[in-house]
Amino acid sequence: MTTTNRSGKTSTRLFAAGLAALALLALAACSSTVVREGGSRASTPKYGATTVVKRGDNLYRIATNNGLSTLDLATWNNIAPPYTIYPGQRLRLYPSDGRRTASTTTPRPQAGSSTRPNSTTTRPASTTPTPPRSTAIASPFAWRWPTEGQLVGTYAAGNPTRQGIDIAGAGGQPVRAAADGVVVYSGSGLVGYGELVIVKHSEEWLSAYGHNRARLVNEGQVVKAGQQIAEMGRSGAARDMLHFEIRHDGKPVDPLGYLPKR
Repeated sequence: MTTTNRSGKTSTRLFAAGLAALALLALAACSSTVVREGGSRASTPKYGATTVVKRGDNLYRIATNNGLSTLDLATWNNIAPPYTIYPGQRLRLYPSDGRRTASTTTPRPQAGSSTRPNSTTTRPASTTPTPPRSTAIASPFAWRWPTEGQLVGTYAAGNPTRQGIDIAGAGGQPVRAAADGVVVYSGSGLVGYGELVIVKHSEEWLSAYGHNRARLVNEGQVVKAGQQIAEMGRSGAARDMLHFEIRHDGKPVDPLGYLPKR
């Protein structure tokens, strides 16, 4: 979850280095264990098992503790670089669609076999890129705006630097919970967010409030929709503003699809 403002300055990305290199590993499946060529870590999916992210966790630590590769765990949960996870988020320790690996391998011809070119020339089907569609997932909550101010940043599907909206305002103005929930994170440990509050609304829904000047709630505290949870600020940002995200199953969705029109 990173943010950009209109001046073009991009806040620091999280966990950006190291993990992406794992994507270059070749994979081969054997029974229920994912075996990687070259002696790399083998992933053994735990079908039906999940784990909940705790404060201080990162994707590498969770993968290692469960005998998985970081890349497989990220792929199974549709977590894109920079591999940001949140306290209270539930991660699946197995692939949901039966695929065991994050990538596929090209079968090698068996020894002694020969391959002949096909006499029939087949033209590749034309592929037209289809832009991702931002379809709002039904939510059981009556979301409300977390603060007043001008909308200066919008959500863009698939863009890791635009996973929420940015609302400009004055330092110290109230930041309020967008729906009832429980505070699962209140701190400044996630680079790029400054003083951050994360509220868990259900097993599937979270909301995040970043760049605050002050946090007014503690972890484990129950909050009501409209209750002030922070003061707007510019921690981790170039101006006084609130970075606000709504996440479903850990994945960002467009907040404007849920907030009342104004």
